Amino acid sequence: MSTSATPKTTSAPSVTDAPAGQGRSPVDWRIRFGALALIWGFSFLFIKLGTDGYAPAYVSFGRMLFGTAVLAVAMAVKRQRLPRSPRTWAHLTVAAFLLNSLPFTLFAYSELTIPSTLAGICNATTPLWGMVLSLVALSEDRPTRRRFAGLGLGFAGVLIVLGAWQGFSGQDTAGTVMALIASASYAVGWIYVRRTLSGTGESNLSLSGAQLLVGTVQLALAAPVFSPLPTSFPVLPLLAVVALGALGTGFAFLIQYGLVAEVGPTTATLTTYFIPVVATGAGVVLLGEDLTWNTPVGALIVLAGAALTQSSASAPAKTVRSRTLRTGTSATDKADGTDGTGGPGETGADRTGSAPAATDPVGAARTPAARAESAQS
Repeated sequence: MSTSATPKTTSAPSVTDAPAGQGRSPVDWRIRFGALALIWGFSFLFIKLGTDGYAPAYVSFGRMLFGTAVLAVAMAVKRQRLPRSPRTWAHLTVAAFLLNSLPFTLFAYSELTIPSTLAGICNATTPLWGMVLSLVALSEDRPTRRRFAGLGLGFAGVLIVLGAWQGFSGQDTAGTVMALIASASYAVGWIYVRRTLSGTGESNLSLSGAQLLVGTVQLALAAPVFSPLPTSFPVLPLLAVVALGALGTGFAFLIQYGLVAEVGPTTATLTTYFIPVVATGAGVVLLGEDLTWNTPVGALIVLAGAALTQSSASAPAKTVRSRTLRTGTSATDKADGTDGTGGPGETGADRTGSAPAATDPVGAARTPAARAESAQS
């Protein structure tokens, strides 16, 4: 679930910017769309497997490390440099904490006590938190009855998933709260990116690579504080961490970046709605997690509410394809349907955050160039 948010004034190359026959992947965009949804949806399974062998802080560190490595290679191939402005680096430090270090670590800790299916569904609440926060932080966001209805519907879906009428029996409160805070962190991060990193003049790939690099350094310093260094390296958890970082946080960003440029942000970020479905299927089939009726029903209601919070009665019918996403993940422009402030992970989608993001919803790396989210864990 990279999770990533995208500054509104920063745009991906439009299909019309390149000569005919150039700039498009030889792989059909529908296949890449499906692959992206699968990668981000499986991020929650990879987190669960990773925490079987390593402390959550080191799972998050490994995720960032391998994701950074993939983007570093991409930057080298494209001959792009890291940002040079100290001001940009200062803002990226905050963005990395809100969109990567904090939510990635919280999702890893949460999956010690809650199933990966629940973590994936919690990630899908990022658009709901985004709407709440954007009403406070972004004065240009105008609430509508439809968006308020979506907000209420979405949180009602969360209560159904958790089995509120049974007193939340069977669900670990602390783990669930950590997953919800992680999802809210994506939303806060997207708003911060929107307000501070718009118009820097840097490419999306450069900003995303720098953000992941900063996040890797943050976790390299923080992980030993929370847990002792690993003394053994079990193979399966290690492979899960490698996949989580290289695929869900690095490679997924590159896929989403290409999708945004080819089919536009609105279509590309529809992956947000498939992430909890994939996460649930993977958890039940491959991990043997229990599935009761209220989990899929509540998840569908959460997704319906998230979709409503991203709608706007006055939204223009024409899709502007040259704008890029949220994480993770970037992260995803969700306040108006295309930016992370309105809401697989991520992203999320952001998140989705993540936009999803390089957001794997938790997945994706929630960076300034891609959403989440929800879905990234």
